[in-house]
Amino acid sequence: MQKILTNLLVFMGLATSLQSQIQGGHNSFEFLRLPVSARLTALGGYQIAVQDDDVNLAISNPAALNPLMHHQVSFSHNFMVSDIAGGYVGFGQQLDKLGVTMHGGIQYLNYGDFDATDEIGNVTGGFKAAEYAFTLGAGRQLYERVSVGANLRFITSQLENYSSNGIAADFAAMFHDTASQFNISLVIRNLGAQMKTYTGGDRESLPYESQLGISKRLKYLPFRVTVIYRYLNRWNILYDDPNQQEDTFFFGDQSSQNSHPQLDNFFRHLVFNGEFLLGRKDNFRIRFGYNHLLRKETEVRNLRSLSGFTMGVGIKVKWFRVDFGRAIQHLGAGNTHFSISTNFSEFKK
Repeated sequence: MQKILTNLLVFMGLATSLQSQIQGGHNSFEFLRLPVSARLTALGGYQIAVQDDDVNLAISNPAALNPLMHHQVSFSHNFMVSDIAGGYVGFGQQLDKLGVTMHGGIQYLNYGDFDATDEIGNVTGGFKAAEYAFTLGAGRQLYERVSVGANLRFITSQLENYSSNGIAADFAAMFHDTASQFNISLVIRNLGAQMKTYTGGDRESLPYESQLGISKRLKYLPFRVTVIYRYLNRWNILYDDPNQQEDTFFFGDQSSQNSHPQLDNFFRHLVFNGEFLLGRKDNFRIRFGYNHLLRKETEVRNLRSLSGFTMGVGIKVKWFRVDFGRAIQHLGAGNTHFSISTNFSEFKK
């Protein structure tokens, strides 16, 4: 059983660490890095520099919470590799007397069914593996152009008869200039600890990460561009592969392994995304993103692919908004994400 658990943990690290081989697999509860909605998936997996009525943004940046999220509810499901699937349910609530917007959400990841075998491979039964995170957060307008927020998250993981749990917090601040449609955000995510380990040994770290995001909606074009810098807490995120003879640098350009290591390392910190906001009330949206770190860690050498690129659309019809997102991890597979959201207040109109 110990061997089965070890293999399962290795598989989980590969399956859930969508960002990289470097950062993934070193922490417990790596599924917390996954985007929780189709919109986030379509935008390269990250969006911390936008403040609108999308309650799903609050799990990545609680400073994005605002009164437009009042009574917003969202359901998302992510179809991943094999029979792995994840999802998220979120809800927003405005507390007028306190001037605070709150949200709550449940994130889950189900790894499917596994065969339990003995030491010579005979099937003796089966077991399941799944992880959950329960998030409660609050945000408020601190000054005219500054908002702050925080999330508190309880995490639990069940792998066969091994279990673990932990607690984490997010802290965020956002500067938003509505006149120029410019936002900048600073977010600290998953700051916490593993409270109970799987085997009673040493505690593992959580996927802590600090991020800086900047977005700008253009004046004469219905388009918003965003750049997010990840891992402010760590500069070197290169993977030193001794077997690597030739490297694909930026957008598929070929270069030698050590020709531009620092420049390559810098771009691995960045996620680029854009969103066309079409229609009188931005009811139709076209999205795309590029995650250079994801591309570098999932590319197949000497074969060009769209790994690291993401895309999606969103449309609002009457009371419902439906979003689709597609992330391409590598040549063999990708993730397909669907979300549907609505606002309970609109049914009363």
